[in-house]
Amino acid sequence: MSADTNDPKGTVGIAMIGNGFAAEFHTTNYKRTHGVDARLVGIYGPRPDATADFAARHGYEKTYSSVDELLSDPEVDMVDACVPNSFHENMVVDTLDAGKHAVIEKPFTGAFVRGEDDAGWERCLTEGLESADRMIAAEARSGKTIMYAENLIYAPGVQKARRLLDAADSPILRIVGEESHSGTHSPYAQQWSTSGGGSLYNKGCHSLGAALHLKYEEGKRRIGRPIRPSWTVAAVANLTKTEAFESEGEHVIRTGWKDCEDWGMMVVGFEDGSIAQINSADIVVGGIQNLLTVYATQAAIKVNINPNDAVLAYAPNADTFGNEYIREKVETKAGWQFTNPDEDWMNGFPHEMQDFCECAITGREPISGSMLGRDVVAVTYAAYLSANTGRRTEVPIA
Repeated sequence: MSADTNDPKGTVGIAMIGNGFAAEFHTTNYKRTHGVDARLVGIYGPRPDATADFAARHGYEKTYSSVDELLSDPEVDMVDACVPNSFHENMVVDTLDAGKHAVIEKPFTGAFVRGEDDAGWERCLTEGLESADRMIAAEARSGKTIMYAENLIYAPGVQKARRLLDAADSPILRIVGEESHSGTHSPYAQQWSTSGGGSLYNKGCHSLGAALHLKYEEGKRRIGRPIRPSWTVAAVANLTKTEAFESEGEHVIRTGWKDCEDWGMMVVGFEDGSIAQINSADIVVGGIQNLLTVYATQAAIKVNINPNDAVLAYAPNADTFGNEYIREKVETKAGWQFTNPDEDWMNGFPHEMQDFCECAITGREPISGSMLGRDVVAVTYAAYLSANTGRRTEVPIA
């Protein structure tokens, strides 16, 4: 790897762990980076045939027979682990200890034995933070960097909102965010032992991450340090297990939740008195709802990531547009559609991968790093404690 802290140009050798949904869009967007050479060195996956096919389709130079073989490859500078949440800590720590930068998907880590009473939810909060702190300790001793793959921070709409707030020099009073789907692509996300939470965690982490980022940046501008979260109040539910839902015979909403909630909301209070309202769900038809509104003292900013009206299209029949992509998780192609001309770009994926590659080459900190990952863990597990005790919960911030 060539490195010049004043010039991001150079080569970063990337190895991928996993070959599923996240690995697909990560790889696609590494190939969209510019001014840097994102070299796809190799990939490991648990199914050799599928891994070989993935490598051939995307241009990875080699496949590995084990994670250890991948981590010992001197041509690899950065490891991107697209694996279930329960593997995040071990993957990150092993990668950093091997002397390589670590890219880890959201959410950062978690507690993988579900709480059943007040003491159990207190334990979840403690275990989630202990896991995050072990990852951050590994980052500190290795001299390498954790790149926390929260794409919403990099979304052009969110970054435009940040620049508008910078220009206005306006304190944020309230942020309202929503990430809602009609289910999940990943079966592991429906079971606490592999996901560490349900909709509140796996969907809410996006809007929460964006809200935290905007308050960090406001704090740096106004008081010289990030403004951090301090308390939360929350509620969760399993709406696909209600009488109202089960009274119908057929559903377009994905079901199959084992012991995770499919709806959640939290109000997050910050140390300066401002708040964020985060809504998350896996029970919404009509395609993904990915929206963020910021209310500041001198400005109001609405960010419509999905749906947005960049391209509106109408078709009388579901097969009119054939195989042309419309947008993620929409149930039909008939009628009026919010068809996104470049969904990856609007979601921030190419910008995210650009930042990670530049950080690996120059050594600078990523926009989305380990502090954000830990704060998402702290807020969300405090929210689970609140939801299950009915009490406002303080957020433990390091």
